[in-house]
Amino acid sequence: MKTDPIERSLDRRVFLATGTLAVGSALRASNCQGMPDANRAHKTFEIIDCHTHFYDPSRAQGVPWPPKDSSLFRTVLPKDLQAQAMHQKVTGTVIVEASEWIEDNQWLLDLAMTDPFIVGIVGRLDPASGVFAEQLRRFAQNPLYRGIRIWEDRAKSLLERNELHSFSLMAQMGIAADLNGGPQTISLVEALAKRIPDLTIVLNHIGNVAINAQGPPEAWKVAMRAAARAPNVFCKISALVEGAARDGKKAPVDLEFYRPTLDVVWDAFGEDKVIYGSNWPVCELAADYQTVQRLSMEYVRQKGPEALKKFCASNASRAYRWISRG
Repeated sequence: MKTDPIERSLDRRVFLATGTLAVGSALRASNCQGMPDANRAHKTFEIIDCHTHFYDPSRAQGVPWPPKDSSLFRTVLPKDLQAQAMHQKVTGTVIVEASEWIEDNQWLLDLAMTDPFIVGIVGRLDPASGVFAEQLRRFAQNPLYRGIRIWEDRAKSLLERNELHSFSLMAQMGIAADLNGGPQTISLVEALAKRIPDLTIVLNHIGNVAINAQGPPEAWKVAMRAAARAPNVFCKISALVEGAARDGKKAPVDLEFYRPTLDVVWDAFGEDKVIYGSNWPVCELAADYQTVQRLSMEYVRQKGPEALKKFCASNASRAYRWISRG
């Protein structure tokens, strides 16, 4: 009997992770005691923000991103996310590495070692590098290392040259590929999913489509539907407000403005393959965290409680192969 490629090859790192995640879950449960009633609606399931960035410019070596002239240039750690006003309390996060420095993968893993709020790391390595396999094996020894973020230009180049061994290795090791770039990234997702069907692919930021009153472009709709047909492709509903704030102004806060775009994503991927992510703190350039969270949560809540539970954690647990506590 043929098995779902997302369910195959759950290696021992997942089971090693279970103890760490169980401890984190217990700690979070104890912290929920005494919370105001308004914050208790989520307690029957986890809410994992699967797209955050943490960094510390005060380090001796500094940071390669964000630039010093940006409002984002400040120390951003898990405690800072947890201090944000929220629509519903987030119980954990998957960090996506924004730094191109190799050792910053280790910096995030060290950060996670003492913080059970962090349930996974999507690192950043170059799949075209001659030392990619060595680097991947090094970091993946840690069970919290769950994916690699890959930019559109790199994925395109490797596909065109038919140099896919790095992706094959990721598939063998159960490491997901987070693909990021413009709307053209979606066609690369589709092509890579066909070539490496055992590789879990997570499309970042719904393909970074511009969101406006005219509704999403037809080419984006067609590409999203094609990519979603592959059983090994997931989509993060992240960078939503950034897509609506491309003129430098703050993004609209009315869900109806986003509904035509969200409808395409939902109709294409369905309730089993969409994942919650905020892109915090970058989203602050367009809207505050509470607004970002409310828009996607309110949309998915209308699809029913089971769909919301999947969106908030269990879909991500399948994509990144950590054990859902929901």
